[in-house]
Amino acid sequence: MEFSIIIPTFKNYKYCKLTIDSIKKNSSFNHETIIHLNGEDPETENFLKNEQLTFTKSATNIGLCSGVNAAYKKSTKNNILYSHDDMYFLPNWDKELVNEIHKIKNDKFYLSMTQIASHGPVKGSIQHIQFDCGINIDNFNEEKLLKNFQDLEFHDLQGSHWAPHLIPRNLWERVGGFSEEFNPGFASDPDLNFKLWIAGNRIFKSVSKSRVYHFGSVTTRKNKDIIKNNGKKTFLLKWKMSVEFFTKYYLRRGDVYNGPLDEPNKNLFYCYLCSQLEVINSNMMVLKKKVQSFPLYSNRM
Repeated sequence: MEFSIIIPTFKNYKYCKLTIDSIKKNSSFNHETIIHLNGEDPETENFLKNEQLTFTKSATNIGLCSGVNAAYKKSTKNNILYSHDDMYFLPNWDKELVNEIHKIKNDKFYLSMTQIASHGPVKGSIQHIQFDCGINIDNFNEEKLLKNFQDLEFHDLQGSHWAPHLIPRNLWERVGGFSEEFNPGFASDPDLNFKLWIAGNRIFKSVSKSRVYHFGSVTTRKNKDIIKNNGKKTFLLKWKMSVEFFTKYYLRRGDVYNGPLDEPNKNLFYCYLCSQLEVINSNMMVLKKKVQSFPLYSNRM
């Protein structure tokens, strides 16, 4: 079974090359890889041409969502896998996903790979395995990772909404891919999941045995001039609930996987109010920091 692997990249040649090389080296099937170049990037473009890989490009950085949607138009396979450009795909990653597809026996699913990272997960973040094989490409210990990754204990999780993620083509087309109002990309994953939920999908599973090493937000760390969108606000205005509320009470993010999700408890009014209080409290904290930064306020302290 072959996938269309879509990777948007922004001036990140070394990591993008490592990602592509790991896919070629550690895949069990002959997948097609499609890259979107966000802005002029001669080094990466020459590499893609030499490797005879399919790619799309835009003159400027049009954002993750638009970049993925553009690359999708070149895809041909029945399952679409979206990945960041700073990941190392580990052996059997695709075989484990194919095994899951055979178990599901239908075309309504959202499967995520399990991330391994040098740092531990923080509260409210992606659940992943902490195992330090380098914080960047310069100190990346590939040998250590390949020797140990299969022995790292973890479990399948509910509520996956992170990359790399695999979606059937017909489901992707039904929801229209990524919503481009979330460019450059923050909160675009939970928005996609909400659209999938409305479309009737109830399998949001993180597959423990399908693994990838993630260096983590390399593009945004390297390019400080990237303007971050307020994705949580966009999500709240669009869906009338917070990202936290959706991932906690609908997707049950981080719970041990025990089958397709049920409909959320209809007696969630209290929980919803709590989520709104969380949003209000978060906004108040931001406002407080802004006020404290005013010279007049600081002089009074």
